[in-house]
Amino acid sequence: MADERKIVCYIAESLDGYIATEDDSLDWLFKVEGEGDAGYAEFMETIDTVVMGRRTYDWVMDMEKGEYPYEGLKSYIYSRSVPDKSAGGDIEFIDMDIPAFADMLKSTPGKNIWIIGGSELLAGFMDAGLIDEFIISIAPVVIGRGIPLFQKSDLMTEYRLKEMKRYGEFAQLHYISK
Repeated sequence: MADERKIVCYIAESLDGYIATEDDSLDWLFKVEGEGDAGYAEFMETIDTVVMGRRTYDWVMDMEKGEYPYEGLKSYIYSRSVPDKSAGGDIEFIDMDIPAFADMLKSTPGKNIWIIGGSELLAGFMDAGLIDEFIISIAPVVIGRGIPLFQKSDLMTEYRLKEMKRYGEFAQLHYISK
């Protein structure tokens, strides 16, 4: 079905495949000279739902000084300990089976679904074969060690390169499932 919602991972990584340092820092990323917003605004027009892990959510809230940057988008925060009380607005904390959750999202009308991070949550979606697209911006920085974009897995999944773009020093690769 051409109008089916897609689950998309839009993310930046270091040249050696890390999305953050071991202490969750992205300082290395913000030092790289980009061009414009690297297609962010265009990407945001294609989604209406964000999914992230609790650690990513806490990092975002800390960096944004408590102001949630995805207001107006339905947001699901995966957390092993779901708070008794909602965070408010369109934010919902969940601890649901990933395939059942993805089926629920894809069965409702809407735009695409953005898997923001982190690495463990992405691995759960990958292990279930649920990532339809990757849009990965690669920064020309080797950080040596940190949080890898991809966790180790026995699963092999093939994607097809849809397009490549350059945004200043960033190379952006857009892959779609075969």
